[in-house]
Amino acid sequence: MNYAAVVFDLFGTLVDIFSYSEYRRTLEEMEKILRIPPTQFVDMWSNTVHERALGLFPTIEIHISDICRRLGVRAESGDIEKAARLKLQYTIDSLHPRADTLETLSLLKSMGLKCGLVSDCSVEIPRLWPDTPFASYIDEAVFSCDVLLKKPDPRIYHLVCHRLRVEPESCLYVGDGGSYELSGAQAVGMHAVCIRVPYEDRTDAHRIEAEEWEGPVISALKEVMLLVQP
Repeated sequence: MNYAAVVFDLFGTLVDIFSYSEYRRTLEEMEKILRIPPTQFVDMWSNTVHERALGLFPTIEIHISDICRRLGVRAESGDIEKAARLKLQYTIDSLHPRADTLETLSLLKSMGLKCGLVSDCSVEIPRLWPDTPFASYIDEAVFSCDVLLKKPDPRIYHLVCHRLRVEPESCLYVGDGGSYELSGAQAVGMHAVCIRVPYEDRTDAHRIEAEEWEGPVISALKEVMLLVQP
């Protein structure tokens, strides 16, 4: 099929999905910095994932302060800033492109295809985005925390298509199946493909839709090139 654009997910697609065990260790270290009893901060952070993705916390520091308030903890401002720096560094470290990401994006652009991004994420991602090596290849990036919409809300898919000036039916959506993004993309008329890299530890990165998905699957991002050939 002749596509006008390819829209990508971020984590688990352009970059590796974060390891939940490593993520939890970072949260536990933040918990220690804030002098909060074990698991309380970690559990509250995990329970506010949707609020983060919808941009309800303008900064990491405000989010940490809000959790401390809910837990009845009076954390020092210096400790809050230290914990926030730790979380920011974890995010920076997670934004390394997969081995074939940049080459694939470059090839797509050379074919005249537009490239978009839709990511469910918290505020540090759009803050860091301009400095990532793949930002220059993406024509339009839509972050849930900026637009107050999460996948699989149809409005977030229509928004990226509107910004790219393409119809959903002319778009290929590539994602790892988090947030029911694949069926969400299909529901608005996009063509969706699931990416499952063979080296990923699936026991440490659980995504229900990826396990249920019966549509096309690729094992490397570069395989997108086989799908967009006219």
